[in-house]
Order: sequence, then structure tokens, then C-alpha cells
Amino acid sequence: MIASGQPLLITAVLIGTALALLLAEAVWPRRRRLVPLGQRWRTHLGFVAINMPVERGVQALVFIGLFGAVTGYAPAPDFGLLPRTGWPLGVQGVVAIVLLDLAVWVQHWATHQVPLLWRLHRVHHADRDFDMSTALRFHPLEIGLSMLFKLGVALALGAPLWALIVFELALAVLPMFNHSNLALPRWLDAALRLAIVTPDMHRIHHSTLRAEHDSNYGFCLSVWDRLFRTYRARPTGGHKTMAIGLHEYPGSEPAKLGWSMLLPFR
Repeated sequence: MIASGQPLLITAVLIGTALALLLAEAVWPRRRRLVPLGQRWRTHLGFVAINMPVERGVQALVFIGLFGAVTGYAPAPDFGLLPRTGWPLGVQGVVAIVLLDLAVWVQHWATHQVPLLWRLHRVHHADRDFDMSTALRFHPLEIGLSMLFKLGVALALGAPLWALIVFELALAVLPMFNHSNLALPRWLDAALRLAIVTPDMHRIHHSTLRAEHDSNYGFCLSVWDRLFRTYRARPTGGHKTMAIGLHEYPGSEPAKLGWSMLLPFR
């Protein structure tokens, strides 16, 4: 029952978070927009319409493979690395969430270092503005590869079902938050980024400067960038004046769905 309702739960949380962040961005914006909001949102909602069946399809494979959601088959109790440790289920779940977040960090780092993966990931970085809708802007081929990678990690870990649900919820909500055009008080940003990635921290990753967009890879926990020395505290040009996007695509094309879908093949 939990497995079958999980996609609906994540969808409801995602929509609620999006509406709350839209309101917060309107009241406390960090930067002025370069591209009309309606034009970008039409494109980014187009990505959602295309990507959601891909995400849900691979998620179904995750729960069928791990927990027998349809067939009634379930893996042996010691399937995966974590069940073999003998740790309490709660400890296994917490460790699984932390390791899954590390795996996402490694995957994100790889999309910047491997040319073929960068061709897909640059669709996300081509956005010339930075707000919560940017978190929805991923090419479906990258979404499919990302979901398969997470499936492999989850299988290898033998992650508990509840930990996968918590992680998927975090991965749905936190990227929308840390992509938001939201002006947080400096003290609050400093406190939050001790644990999680904040908008001011992740905005640097979307800079047109190579040294800056090759930093701050985290989506959820901020510890990995500090640990692997890819953390950057602030952008060179300041948050309000820094250039966002890819310098080779300075026009209005990134705000068009068709152009963005074909970008990896250009």
C-alpha cells in the first residue's frame, strides 16, 4: 500500500512545495528576472509533462524489484549491503539516505566531468534565470539515466522502503528550495547551509564562470562539497549581478522547449 501510494505522495508534496516557493519568490525575490516568467514556466512545465512518465516508470521498477509491489516476490532479508550489517532497521535507513545523497553528489559531479553526460546536463544549466522552476528543467534522457543509477545504488545497499520514500521526498523538495529565487536573511542562510544546500549556495553552481559552475554540486546535504573541496561560499560578481546560464547561449533560445530538447544533439 505504501509503495503504490508513494508516487502520489511525492507528486502532492512537490506541487505544494512549488506553490509555496512561488509565493515566497514573489514576496522576497533575490534577483530580477531576465526572461518573462510565463515563457520559462511553459517550457519547464513541458519538461515535467515529458519527464514524469519516465520518472514514474523507473520508480515502479525500483519498488517492484526491491519490494515485489506487483508480483508478490520480495528479496531475501539479507539482500544488499546494509541488511548484512545486522544494524537496527532505523540505523540502516539513515545510513542509506546519507549514502544515496552521496551517490547523487557523485552523479552530479560526473555530469560535469564526462563530456557525453555534460551534453545532457547542460540543458539544465542553459536556463538564464534561476528560480524554483529550474529544478524541473532536466532532459528526459538524463532523468532516465539518473533514475537507473539510483536504482542500482538502492539495490546494492538494500535500502529499507521507508528510507527510499524519505529520500525521494527530500530529492523532490530540497532541489526546488535550493533553486529558488529566494532572498533568505544572511544569518538564516549561514545556519541552514551548515546542513543543507541553500539557494545562495547553489546559485553559484549556475554561474557562467567555469570555476563557479564546477563547484557546489550538492542537492541535499552540504557536507559533500566541503569534504571534497568543491565548496564555494560566494560568487565573484555577487548574487544580484552574477551571470547565470551558459555563456555560449546568451539569447532567448534556452527558454524554448523544442530548442532545449534538441540541445544535447547540437
